[in-house]
Amino acid sequence: MTITLKTGSDITALRIAGRLASEVLDMLTPHVQPGITTEQLDKLAHDYIVNVQQAIPAPLNYTPAGYIPYPKSICTSVNDVICHGIPNDRPLKNGDIVNIDVTVIKDGWHGDTSRMFVVGDKGSIAAKRLCAFTYEAMWKGIAKVKPGAYLGDIGHAIQTFAENAGFSVVREFCGHGIGQVFHEEPQVLHYGRPGTLVQLEPGMVFTIEPMINLGRREIKEHNDGWTIKTKDRSLSAQWEHTLIVTETGYEVFTLSDGSPPPPAFITATST
Repeated sequence: MTITLKTGSDITALRIAGRLASEVLDMLTPHVQPGITTEQLDKLAHDYIVNVQQAIPAPLNYTPAGYIPYPKSICTSVNDVICHGIPNDRPLKNGDIVNIDVTVIKDGWHGDTSRMFVVGDKGSIAAKRLCAFTYEAMWKGIAKVKPGAYLGDIGHAIQTFAENAGFSVVREFCGHGIGQVFHEEPQVLHYGRPGTLVQLEPGMVFTIEPMINLGRREIKEHNDGWTIKTKDRSLSAQWEHTLIVTETGYEVFTLSDGSPPPPAFITATST
């Protein structure tokens, strides 16, 4: 496993790319309303990334090994879709939940982040609770990041927090290293045992992006080659940030003026 440590100008570029990705979500937030289609959200995001940010939407035509090219500029995962949902012409309904996943490339560097949205004013208590707990679970993992800690510490923190609340953690997909390459080492599991896997050191940049289900953790693949759903059709939620391991802790790159505030147990977004 080769992990590329980022320094100096790399970090400056990643900060910019991360902020831009988050600002796409800021722009989209007021548009996430009943009646809009995810295809319309995709067009808004594409035009903003290309024309305003002068950047590139990384998902568009992305073709990892074994996949067909991804056809859109963002991922929109609605209700029982866990990840990689392809924007389409289905209008969002009052009470739906949707994850919007944005990755931009600016000057060759990637910024990757996602947020959950409860559409309209009729979201169920269970849906709102799932979204809120998943957000906290992500931050439980982030809080473990510091030099000398292990990737297993992150996964264990997320898994125990989610499972103690009665949720399940998807295991087939994980966070990942990121930089000039969209997906690189290390893989960041959202479950695991403390003190295991890769030891963290300053300069490592990766995403933490837990996918947490209201029901069981088993998944099924849709026939479009990308969309992943819960096997039992239960709701699924995901949040994602990109961060770097610093000399004393971490710095989250994917923050902007419209980012949701961190949970109360987080005292700083960089340490």
